[in-house]
Amino acid sequence: MSLFQPLPSHEIVSRDKTLDLSRPHIMGILNVTPDSFSDGGQFNAVDKAVAHCQKMIADGATIIDIGGESTRPNADAVATSDEIQRVVPVVRAIRRHCGDGICLSIDTSNPIVMQAAFEAGADIWNDVRALKREGAIAVAAELDIPVMLMHMRGEPTTMNNLSQYDDVVSDVTTELMVRIEEVTSLGVKREKIIIDPGFGFAKNYDHHCALLTQLETLKALELPMMFGISRKRFLGEVLTKSGVTSMVTTQAVERDAIGVAAAIFAIQQGASIIRTHNVAMTQQAVALWSQLSAYNRR
Repeated sequence: MSLFQPLPSHEIVSRDKTLDLSRPHIMGILNVTPDSFSDGGQFNAVDKAVAHCQKMIADGATIIDIGGESTRPNADAVATSDEIQRVVPVVRAIRRHCGDGICLSIDTSNPIVMQAAFEAGADIWNDVRALKREGAIAVAAELDIPVMLMHMRGEPTTMNNLSQYDDVVSDVTTELMVRIEEVTSLGVKREKIIIDPGFGFAKNYDHHCALLTQLETLKALELPMMFGISRKRFLGEVLTKSGVTSMVTTQAVERDAIGVAAAIFAIQQGASIIRTHNVAMTQQAVALWSQLSAYNRR
């Protein structure tokens, strides 16, 4: 099998924007939280958030993913009012300073937060809990926006105790399929759904290895796929097992190179959106893959 097969042909429409997912897109991470595992507190002032957004756009991001609640293991819950106060002013400011061309995604499970962010100009709902919060499906259907459904079991406080699978690739595929059927039966349009296998959520080292080597299996769902592994613990575990014992194994911010390598493996297996902290480095790798893919089709 060629490493440079074309990505599946998908389009995602939001408001007046159309994302052609037959080519890779980079989703830059913008955490406006005090406690995210890698960059908490760095961008939780509006001016800093806008400046970082502008840099990520310049570096090649076509989607910005704005999060106001950390979902790291054992993270504290955030009040709805606090999450809105973190997210909505940033959405408004980005729209004012960066224009309407960039797609803005909101990383939240709270339908009230998503409603407020949508009214401020957000385009996409990225939900690690796959619309399981009360009222989430109804709001997603009413707003009629693209929704990213991620595979996770439990909550950030309990997920590490729920990582038992008969076959992680088959189980993740099946559980995503069941969730897709549930939300579409209640009004969410299938053509608005993007799937996320949930790296870093209710999975151990072996599960991550199996998923990353068999990600192509998720093509059976016939939906676009987002891949998010940037700076996560699994990458540090890989480096430790490989004998790399520097700060790279313990400091999340030092894992960007290995995260980019993982992203290219994911693109080769059909992922069309790469969620990353380091847009510039990811863009360089995607540019190489894209050029070689085009050369391979000549």
